[in-house]
Amino acid sequence: MAARPLVSVFSLTGEKSGETNLPNVMTAPLRSDIVQFVHYNMNKNKRQAYAVSIYAGKQVSASSWGTGRAVARIPRVGGGGTSRSGQGAFGNMCRGGRMFAPTKTWRKWHRRINTTQKRYAVASALAASAVPALVMARGHKIDEVPEVPLVMDSGIEKTSKTSAAKDILAAVGAMDDVEHAGESKQIRAGKGKMRNRRYVQRRGPLVIYKENDGIEKAFRNLPGLELCSVDRLNLLQLAPGGHMGRFCVWSQAALDALDTIYGDEGKRIPNCSMTNADLARIINSDEVQSVVNAPKDGQKTYAPKANPLRNIEALEKLDPYAAEKRRAQQEAETQREKNKAAVLAKRKDLRKSRKAHKKQKKDFYEKISKQGDVCENGFNLA
Repeated sequence: MAARPLVSVFSLTGEKSGETNLPNVMTAPLRSDIVQFVHYNMNKNKRQAYAVSIYAGKQVSASSWGTGRAVARIPRVGGGGTSRSGQGAFGNMCRGGRMFAPTKTWRKWHRRINTTQKRYAVASALAASAVPALVMARGHKIDEVPEVPLVMDSGIEKTSKTSAAKDILAAVGAMDDVEHAGESKQIRAGKGKMRNRRYVQRRGPLVIYKENDGIEKAFRNLPGLELCSVDRLNLLQLAPGGHMGRFCVWSQAALDALDTIYGDEGKRIPNCSMTNADLARIINSDEVQSVVNAPKDGQKTYAPKANPLRNIEALEKLDPYAAEKRRAQQEAETQREKNKAAVLAKRKDLRKSRKAHKKQKKDFYEKISKQGDVCENGFNLA
């Protein structure tokens, strides 16, 4: 927001002719969220209702064939002798049928907006128009403009010739933005070019006046430039597209009228909830730190909360019977592991003894075969 108390007033020749007080509304909080919300809803209030014909897709005599003919029950065109006979009708999935959920003229086209919100949005847009960074960020060419907001002598309201209007804007460096808007004119991409909106172009400066003594006639033909009375400030003009920072050219009478419109006698100017939003700076300031309590030493620390699904002690506090049951399960599991280990050891010993017995038997037969032949009765015949 603008923070200087005075703004310069320029004559029609581009020279500084005096100063005037900056209106208090120019220091309003910049709330882009409110501006976008109000603009989005206001933009809907100029739409024209549209709808398809209530008879579209239903101007044919058709009825369902019913069940038992192995075809869908969609209404079908009667008669015969043409390709249209027997075709599905009325349904949105049928060729030549009605659309799904046909549009109606009694749709909710318009939106109601809180008056306080509208005033807040206009105040924010006015305050943003006094910040050069936001004006440049919106795309306006203000490199040659001596000061923002640009305030002209009230004699600009008596200008009645477009040639004189061009000279005035050129004298204060505002003609660059007008030419930039004029060069951006191009044919619209889409079907809108067939609906009386063939061309699109950028928005140029917004000239705000108090009395129309010929100023509208002089400035209305410049490309992209718009005019508005200070008594009828419109958010759709102050923040086109919901984007704050419109380049405004004020007459001195219009700027001075803002204090009456938004002053004590007019609309209330919104205030910031905090004059300083830097919380870290506030907390660490000497004024706050001098009265806060010192950090406590030796504070008791607590162990992290145990999970009763894994910790039996934590489960016992919740359900002793479940804890006892789990202990029994764990003991049974431990005993089962021990028994399993004993059985495996016993099997291993048995396997070893069987191997030893086989080896002993094999050695015995080898020893007998070496001593000589053995008869059937087992006596040595040698």
